[in-house]
Amino acid sequence: MDRRPIIVWFRQVMRLADHPALVTAVATGQPVVPVYVLDDEAAGKWRLGGARRWWLHHSIAVLDRDLREKGAPLILRRGSTVRQLLELAEQTSATTVYATRSLEPWARTLEVELQRRLTERGIELKLFPGSTLLAPEEIHSKSGHPLTIYAAFRRAISSRDVPTPQPAPAKMPSPADLPISDRLDDWQLLPRSPDWAHGLRETWVPGEHAALARLDAFLEEGLASYHQLRDRPDLPGTSNLSPHLSNGEISLRTCWYAALMREPDAGQEAFLRELAWREYSQHLLYHRPNLAEAPCRADFRRLKWRRDETALQAWRKGGTGYPMVDAGMRQLWSIGWMHNRVRMVTASFLTKHLLLPWQVGEEWFWDTLVDADLASNAVNWQWVAGSGADAAPFFRIFNPVKQGETFDPEGAYVRRWVPELAELPARYIHAPWQAPDVEREQAGVILGKDYPPPIVDHAAARARALAAFDAMR
Repeated sequence: MDRRPIIVWFRQVMRLADHPALVTAVATGQPVVPVYVLDDEAAGKWRLGGARRWWLHHSIAVLDRDLREKGAPLILRRGSTVRQLLELAEQTSATTVYATRSLEPWARTLEVELQRRLTERGIELKLFPGSTLLAPEEIHSKSGHPLTIYAAFRRAISSRDVPTPQPAPAKMPSPADLPISDRLDDWQLLPRSPDWAHGLRETWVPGEHAALARLDAFLEEGLASYHQLRDRPDLPGTSNLSPHLSNGEISLRTCWYAALMREPDAGQEAFLRELAWREYSQHLLYHRPNLAEAPCRADFRRLKWRRDETALQAWRKGGTGYPMVDAGMRQLWSIGWMHNRVRMVTASFLTKHLLLPWQVGEEWFWDTLVDADLASNAVNWQWVAGSGADAAPFFRIFNPVKQGETFDPEGAYVRRWVPELAELPARYIHAPWQAPDVEREQAGVILGKDYPPPIVDHAAARARALAAFDAMR
């Protein structure tokens, strides 16, 4: 048996279960050298944002602990991925590197360069699936074209056999002499001055074990009512699995099969539909590498977006004067996550009410979300903006007041994240400017002092957006 070690390059798959590259490497019986490389230069503008870097620190710590228990500690390296893997291969005499295939355009470019450089040294790079249900090439129309309409994509997924998840290896052989590893703390992934992560610490537990526990809890307590409550930000109706999925601590296939094993009902179907939407986003990114930067619909390149730094800052800080929007933006800043319904409301407000380009919102979400995912982030922003491959029409402009009244009827969500409005009656909490002076006085709300008046009028902003859309066409 070949005793030269196999380098297992951990990328966006920070887990042991359903990790085909790792499972295959262990099955050879050869020693395994697990490696994580922090390569900000390769990612360019899509280097991990602050919230994801906080999560990565804790995810690496859990992964290293789990790997040590199996017998093979995680080696940490920072810098050029190509240079670091070539160096590790030389230090360990490894002739093979196993890794999970990635679909981000910058990562695919990196794979090509790494393949070339490794081959020059006689080292083989083997890429495995692991981040999607199916390989993106497997899903296409009868004529062989990519599927851009979600409904058709969903039907195609349902007609295919998704590979079953693989269990984690029981143990891993490790070489006697391990290469030098960086210290995780030296990477300074955690914020220090100021320490803005207290909300993240109070809300999230990163790592594979927490991900599996979260899935089990959701299936037992939330799946049956998911279709009814998933749009209610005032109630615990979502799975809260998105950070674990985006950070690779649990696989889409694990979630898919866990849901399929349940009794079929409306909640199960709604959850599978959302998992398929995540897969659809990856599919689009694979076939449209510029998805995160350019509109899918070419005519949207002519849309005359505004430039308004004051309005953008009000949106970022949760100071627009629309409580549902401000609650969402403050929740995002506090815990690195925002309820999906509110993401649509805040995104619509930025692109329609303020007529600011979706890319600036996408970049803000990328930096502040613990579940930031390039494909999902881009697809969802383009969906709201109307420029996506299968998007909502541009004239679908969310009314933030009506959205609040419908999905936060008693104002519990707003009261939590916009506490200065907490004493307002429910009938005014989503439009405090409409409350009689005496009601606002009793609630301790002075517009312009305690809480801003609306920075734009809904009707006027809607008309402006539709006029810009008409001019574009």
